[in-house]
Amino acid sequence: MVTKDQRRRQLAREKFERQQQRRVGARQRARRRNIVIASVLAVVVAGGGGLLAAAPWKKDPAKDKADSAPSAAPTSKAPDPCGKPAGGTPKAGTFPKEPAMSIDTSADYTMKLETTCGDISVALKAKAAPHTVNSFNFLVGKGYLDHTKCHRLTPQGIYVLQCGSPKGDGTDGPGYTIPDENLKDASLKGGVYPAGTVAMANQYNAQAKTGRDSGGSQFFLVYQDSPLPPDYTPFGTIDKAGMDVLKKIAGAGAAAPDPTTGNTAPNATVVINKATVAKG
Repeated sequence: MVTKDQRRRQLAREKFERQQQRRVGARQRARRRNIVIASVLAVVVAGGGGLLAAAPWKKDPAKDKADSAPSAAPTSKAPDPCGKPAGGTPKAGTFPKEPAMSIDTSADYTMKLETTCGDISVALKAKAAPHTVNSFNFLVGKGYLDHTKCHRLTPQGIYVLQCGSPKGDGTDGPGYTIPDENLKDASLKGGVYPAGTVAMANQYNAQAKTGRDSGGSQFFLVYQDSPLPPDYTPFGTIDKAGMDVLKKIAGAGAAAPDPTTGNTAPNATVVINKATVAKG
């Protein structure tokens, strides 16, 4: 027969176990939330300064700085699905100011990225994002993206491949910044950047409301619908063949965060051998 004291101790023990389970669940939910937050911060890295996780944001228009926040957790490594890079090295250097407008905003433009993993074609939104498309037309014409590696893959929370850093570590840019554009694009519904979107990385800090118009040369390609606020200029859409290439890259997973930059580099050897922009 169970005494009152034994019953009381049993009830107390069961209550304690329930409390412990709730605490474990809360910790797990917090970890998942932090992964998503870190993944979002990982995109905020282009033109003019760094958005730091626990430090004030400072603008430096001369160069980009990598975000010190950790990227999303790495995925398990798979065989490298990509080929060897073509011979050549990225072109260093910066430009004193945003290039003068030279594109026809009423025309169709396509940017082709010939990568070690396959070709990715991007239909550019010249009318909706003229400064951004004009900038890439200028940079690509200078060979700025040739022989550059894509330095970040985020496999959790948001799903993007980030490119556009000649140094290959997210710490540089073209020396000038361009304005945010097309933030009310019809494709950005419900706080989601849909798969196939190409958008600018930048340094906008929504809490401090600083860092607008800070895009440079770094951009990201969305390979799976990603929850992001509409703060990053969407300026292109990837074709079907390009999406297949992106998914192949994502399937190889990402490395552990770099201790200096926080980047989770793709396990695949993703190098843009040649970039071109064509009209029509």
